[in-house]
Amino acid sequence: MSTRRSYDKEFKISAVKLILEGGKSTASVARDLGVNENSLHNWKRAYLEDQENSFPGKGHQKPEDEELRKLRKALHDMTMERDILKKAIAYFTKAGA
Repeated sequence: MSTRRSYDKEFKISAVKLILEGGKSTASVARDLGVNENSLHNWKRAYLEDQENSFPGKGHQKPEDEELRKLRKALHDMTMERDILKKAIAYFTKAGA
């Protein structure tokens, strides 16, 4: 069984720059670094899509993803509060009758 290796942001950026700026092929860089070629293709795509926020790391998200997560959580909380209030109104309406 092989263990899954993880690479830090600097390593990924350096590997991608070898392809983009060094003029090397993805296959040769993957071979030289001992990295799966498909991983290197994915890193290159992620880097080209958003250089500044690529490879956020474990537990970190891109700013727009973090904002979306917060908004979804807020919506969930508000929905729960609304449902609790609906049940409370129904309870007190029945109790008062």
